[in-house]
Amino acid sequence: MTYLLAAVLLLSLVTALNLLLTLGVIRRLRTHTAMLAAGGGTVAPPGLIPAGERVGGFTATTVDGEPVSRDVLTGDTVVAFMKPGCPPCEENLPAFLQLAGDTPGGRHRVLAVVAGAAAEAAPMVAQLGPVSQVLLDPEDGPMARAFEVSGYPAYYVIGETGVVRSSAYRPQQIQIAALA
Repeated sequence: MTYLLAAVLLLSLVTALNLLLTLGVIRRLRTHTAMLAAGGGTVAPPGLIPAGERVGGFTATTVDGEPVSRDVLTGDTVVAFMKPGCPPCEENLPAFLQLAGDTPGGRHRVLAVVAGAAAEAAPMVAQLGPVSQVLLDPEDGPMARAFEVSGYPAYYVIGETGVVRSSAYRPQQIQIAALA
């Protein structure tokens, strides 16, 4: 009889613990559902700066010789990080070219950062030049560090104060509505 009572008590404790853990998971799922319904909140793909965070400071010069920095950007700007020889970058390039061409404000509201040496980046730079300001940045260069880029391609929409409005690994996933 004592063994039966101990077994029932142990089973009751395990059941109560399971119920508490299940309620915790349900509460967490409700929080995530609310964040996603509200436009993502601070949820971002792993390795990208989430919406609402500010990018690091940067100064750079485009291939056309124009200076660019976080502090001189006016309005919302699309920023893309690509790398020659990167299969996902080449696969997403046509979609990005379309997005850049349709961006309100034209090429002055689009920055395309190409990682790598000038010689290997030349074909990509030639394609990007008509629809965006193009920057050459060494891999893990100042632009990549400012945006905490850990993989290519990476796409952002940033506000004029350097606050990320949207980030994604595919150009179709960034929230371009923020640019209107």
